Amino acid sequence: MASENIVEISDAQFDAEVLKSDKPVIVDFWAPWCGPCRMIAPRLEEIAREYNGDVKIVKLNVDENREWATRFGVMSIPTIMLFKGGKSAGQIVGAVPKDEIIRQFGLQK
Repeated sequence: MASENIVEISDAQFDAEVLKSDKPVIVDFWAPWCGPCRMIAPRLEEIAREYNGDVKIVKLNVDENREWATRFGVMSIPTIMLFKGGKSAGQIVGAVPKDEIIRQFGLQK
């Protein structure tokens, strides 16, 4: 489920919203039935608020949108991926702490 700071996208929107974005994008590959996906959602919301537009965060429901998850080999959810300049620049699998997301993705304030 998306929020005011996080946009839910479909496979059809992936190219425009992620690959052609002029800023870094974190993609949350998730599903509504996934407990760890629900656990990581508030952490991503915090990052979205703290980075206030410097980093874009989008959610892609893998039950309804399989194309891009398949292209990037997403086998487990939650998988969050960082994209910079239209290319994958990092991946985290599982519900990790917010600080770990920030550290692994090299997000600087």
